[in-house]
Amino acid sequence: MKKDLVDIIFASEKRKKVLLILHEETKEMPVILSILDTTRPALLPQMKILKESNLIYQSGDSYELTKIGKIVVDEMKPFLNTIDTLEVNSRYLTTHKVSGIPEEFQKRISDIQGCQIVEPSIANAHELNADHFKIGMASKAIYFVFTFMHPSCPWILQQLADNNIHLEIIFTTDLVAKLIEGWPDEFRHYIAYDNVKFYAYEKEVGISSLTVTDETTLLRLLFNNGEFSNKQVLSLTLQGRQWGKELFDYYLKDSKPITHI
Repeated sequence: MKKDLVDIIFASEKRKKVLLILHEETKEMPVILSILDTTRPALLPQMKILKESNLIYQSGDSYELTKIGKIVVDEMKPFLNTIDTLEVNSRYLTTHKVSGIPEEFQKRISDIQGCQIVEPSIANAHELNADHFKIGMASKAIYFVFTFMHPSCPWILQQLADNNIHLEIIFTTDLVAKLIEGWPDEFRHYIAYDNVKFYAYEKEVGISSLTVTDETTLLRLLFNNGEFSNKQVLSLTLQGRQWGKELFDYYLKDSKPITHI
């Protein structure tokens, strides 16, 4: 039974796409044909199979998922999204330390479906993503996780803080020690801001850095050998942003506020 259902869904690209098309709402046959760019004679045999399997039902020239069909597609869609995310970004994900992402967020990797891989040129390797900085400047709040300090970070923090953006920044304890030693005056300067909050994370951080704005998530992972990578994963979707914010909250729950040095 299970094998038959799997074959029904995945053995035909047309059947799979029909189920996904009907996931949102009832659609008439001409609309389905237009989306699939196919003909009625070519599609009708596949629709018949879906109807006989109790996955869809027909009313006139309109089609809709059955209750069983809705259950199947609700489970199928995240799986397909995960596969799509892994396939599209396979080169990056196979060369970078995905295991550094907490397991519960690895399982939700499909939340960042459609993400972009940002790779600065060698000449601009140490420069920041200018477009992303503009997005940050237009945000009400930004959340950071840092395991290293970019040379431009002091300037960025100054711009964001002066723009009255709410900033929450989690540092590793090793980085906090380095900042206090080499950047004490600046550290005290930012702690004094009402809209800036610093935290120290005492456990191991598996990622390299994380930035979450009102609209985006920017994630940096290490190479598999633990070396620094300049490539970043940029998600511009609401779901990807939520994934990033929840990842920040995951680290925040085990972080301690830094109120003075």
